Amino acid sequence: MIKNNKNFIIKFIFLISIVALLFAYFVEYILGYQPCNLCLLERIPYIVAIVVILLSYKFNHFEKKSILLLTIVFLVATILSLYHLGIEKGFIEESFVCNLKSSMNLLSKDEILKQLQTKNISCKDVTFTIFGLSLTSYNIIISLLITYSTIRIYLDYDKN
Repeated sequence: MIKNNKNFIIKFIFLISIVALLFAYFVEYILGYQPCNLCLLERIPYIVAIVVILLSYKFNHFEKKSILLLTIVFLVATILSLYHLGIEKGFIEESFVCNLKSSMNLLSKDEILKQLQTKNISCKDVTFTIFGLSLTSYNIIISLLITYSTIRIYLDYDKN
């Protein structure tokens, strides 16, 4: 029973990761909302999760280690999202991560004009909400639930 539950949760994490990425790209490219740099970084754990899960099915003797890696990945995702929420709410000042595009050294006038035409999105500006919550808030909830689930799977892994 534990094995079936584990497989279901891993498949569900895989599905959530794909849906989260598709939704983020939908909001960006179809609805036209530009993400900030932290929003882009918050997509990375979902990409890593997809790769780790696919590799764990190919190399199933590393399954327990892949579950531990998923736990670490989504724990980092939770911390990153909490940091982003702190910036959104004004508890934390924006860092260099939020201004990576604007801190580039540009040499030619064409590059300067191109940079002026692109709008830099601040990490503290919430551009898209669902039911009054930013996507960062939903990312915190999803990451916490996945972290909790993978911790439970890891701790119960050797039980028969």
